[in-house]
Order: sequence, then structure tokens, then C-alpha cells
Amino acid sequence: MTTTHDAAMHAPDDLERCPLMPTYGPPSLMLVRGEGSRVWDADGHEYLDFLSGLAVTSLGHSHPAVADAIAEQARRLLHVSNLFGTEHNWQVARTLDRLLGGGGQVFFANSGGEANECALKLARKFGGRGRHVVVSALGSFHGRTLATLHATGQPAKHEPFQPLPEGFRHVVWNDLDALEGALDPSVAAILLEPVQGEGGVNPASREYFEGVRRICDERGILFMVDEVQTGLGRTGRWFGHQHFDVVPDVVTMAKALGNGVPIGACWARADVAAAFEPGDHATTYGGQPLATAAARAVLATMEAEDVPARAERAGARLTKVLEGLDGVAEVRGLGLLIAAELDGLDARTVVAEALAGGLIANAVTPSAIRLAPSLLVSDEDIDRAGDILGAALARTASS
Repeated sequence: MTTTHDAAMHAPDDLERCPLMPTYGPPSLMLVRGEGSRVWDADGHEYLDFLSGLAVTSLGHSHPAVADAIAEQARRLLHVSNLFGTEHNWQVARTLDRLLGGGGQVFFANSGGEANECALKLARKFGGRGRHVVVSALGSFHGRTLATLHATGQPAKHEPFQPLPEGFRHVVWNDLDALEGALDPSVAAILLEPVQGEGGVNPASREYFEGVRRICDERGILFMVDEVQTGLGRTGRWFGHQHFDVVPDVVTMAKALGNGVPIGACWARADVAAAFEPGDHATTYGGQPLATAAARAVLATMEAEDVPARAERAGARLTKVLEGLDGVAEVRGLGLLIAAELDGLDARTVVAEALAGGLIANAVTPSAIRLAPSLLVSDEDIDRAGDILGAALARTASS
């Protein structure tokens, strides 16, 4: 690594006069190139990327199969209206349906938030007038549209945008009694993540998901699972809910599906999907040829590489490395979606020190660091990331 503390935090002149809205704060560096688990900034400094664009580049940066698919499709057919069929979206939909066990249909969107927006509308249409409430968990994250923001169980994020659309309730995470107590005849669906990613990387228990499935069956409520961050191999299964041997009625996904090309999807079992009629829901770009060509290449590569098994093995190694670091109190997560809970240290400070040493991660809570590297990450890169993070922890503890 050639990165130094000063160089890592250097911002080019054009970043000091940022033309972008301040929704993310000023960037500390400009990234210009990526390959595998590494990225380079505008000054040529190299970093290990253990954030993967928030669990997006699960095959690593600039994967040849994906890059070739994008380039070929861009020269062949870039976009047509959804009034017409295209070859890739049918194939991608069939593959996703197969990975989810079959018997469903897919709506393509452009992001996870839009995939969840589709799920919320589908729940209301399926439930019928008067049965429209969606129950989700405190600490959850489901998107930034007004509806998905209200589905998100983080009240502090709601306040600047009140009044939000009505029809949402939040209950304590992983507490079946609290969930059951929030149900009444107005509830159409329960929306949960297998692992609360933005909430701090908090996995559900098997008993919780099994209980939710039972309650939904008893009451005729849809069980909708948000797999936007956990889907497509990251947790060590194709989808996070498969750890618990439950079958949801609706599953949403995005992030890893395009390996960086914007695409999201909402899958529903066929009788639920049938609630939608032509004109009920739409998107101009969802499922267009460029995005689905990328997704088709992503899925083919993931199956060829058996990424769930790789994520499970690499996650076990990364967990062991993190557990051996001074300053780490707890490690939690599934597969390669992991949080290191710190022992009395500020996560943002540690993340800044790690960036200075050449490692990209993020402070998912004030006391926890999230790591979500490529599912093709090497053992050597995992060990190197542990060395950099260990040094960052030591510097923070001594300052």
C-alpha cells in the first residue's frame, strides 16, 4: 500500500467546491478506478474496498463478464419501452424465480427503494381497501421515498419530512409478542429484513422468522422480506431468509443484482402478483436491456462461482480475524455482512484511521463498523484488512 494519512484524506480542488446537494456531506477523496477488491483515488493511492458500494459490487469492481455484457449491450440495444419484451429481463426473472424456489413473478425497478415501493403498493392492492397497514421493525431500513421512509423503523429520519404517508407501524425487532400485538384487521403485510443492515447488522433469529411465517398464515397477512442488502449470496445463502427455511410471499432485492448497474426487483408468488393489473404500477427504466444484460451476467457468474458458499467461508475467516483484534468487543452478522462492535471506541474515528491506512469500511452505528467486501474476496485481502483495521484501532485507542 502506498497510502499515507495525508494522502488518503486529500480532496482534489474540484471536491472543495462540490456541485452536488449536501445529502452525503463533502467527500474525502475522489475514486476513479476499481479492480476486484481494490479501488484507486485521483492521486493514484490504492484502497481495499470492504464496503463494496454498500454491498453492491459483490463480484468486485470491473468484473470482466459484467463489463463485457454492458459494452456489448450498449452497442446492440440500449433501451426500449416496457410495452415490448426484451431477451434479458425474461431470463433474469426466470433465474431469480428459480433461486427463490419458483412459482412467482418479478417486477423490475431501478433501486432497492423502488423495489420496496412496489412491494408496498402490491400489499395494498392485494389486501384491498381498508386493509393497507404494513408492520415493520424498529431499527429497519427500507428506503428513502416517502412511503419506504415511513416503513423504515427509525423515527429520527421521519421528522424532517412529516407528514409521511399513513399506514405504517413499527415494533421491537426480533420480538414476536410485540409483533403479534400490533396486528389487527387493517394489516395487509409484515415487512422485515433477515439482517438489519443499516440498523447495525442485526440478524433475525430462526424462531422469529418461523413465528412470523406462522402468524401470517394464520391471519392471511403477506410476509414480505427486504433482501436489498442481504440478497444474492451475501449472507452465505442466495437469500437471507433461506437461513431460516421460510418461504416469503414477497421478496425485494437490488444492490448486488447489477454489480453497480442500477437495477432492483420485486418478486411475489404468482397469486399475489396477480393483484396487479396493467396500469397499476410502472417505471420507465425498470428492466431495460442494459441493466438486465448486466444482471444476467452477474447471476451467471455468481452461480458459476458458487458465491453463497464463498461468502460463508470468507465470512468465517473475516469473523475470526476481527475477533482477534484488540478493541473489538463483538462480531455479528451472516456471511460477508458483518459488524464489529467496538469496545469503547468511536466508530467514525476508527473508520477514518482505517481509510488513512488504505481500508474502506463504514461506521454503521456510533460504536460499530460494517464490513461487506466482495464475495470473491481473497484470504490475503481479508488478512490485510485485519492488519489495517487493527492498526487503526490501536491508533484510536492511544489518541
